[in-house]
Amino acid sequence: QVQLTESAGGLLMPGGSLRLSCAASGSASSTNTMAWFRQAPGKEREFVAATRRGDNKKVYADSVKGRCTISRDNVRNTFSLQMDSLKPEDTAVYYCAATSRNWILSAMSSKENYEYWGQGTQVTVSS
Repeated sequence: QVQLTESAGGLLMPGGSLRLSCAASGSASSTNTMAWFRQAPGKEREFVAATRRGDNKKVYADSVKGRCTISRDNVRNTFSLQMDSLKPEDTAVYYCAATSRNWILSAMSSKENYEYWGQGTQVTVSS
């Protein structure tokens, strides 16, 4: 069984930066594809970014492309999300997710393809 533990989010200013990290317990092979999702009040959980082991391919949602970076540390079995130029619409609960599958790129954005989830951390972007 894999447990994912996210770092704390918080209250951030528009135009500022966010960095979240997620630590995974268990074997590294259980976290071949890692991702971040977010859920705003009253909305569906949506994909933010994902990365897979091996070729280190990364996929980003259009809404964050160009201002977001996902990275992973395979030795420590952790991964991070860096997001710049924050907007109020980035306000959401952010979840890290992982799966033992090495998904093809088109499958990495589907929340149904992840079996392990963190507890979620609130990020609020407001002045």
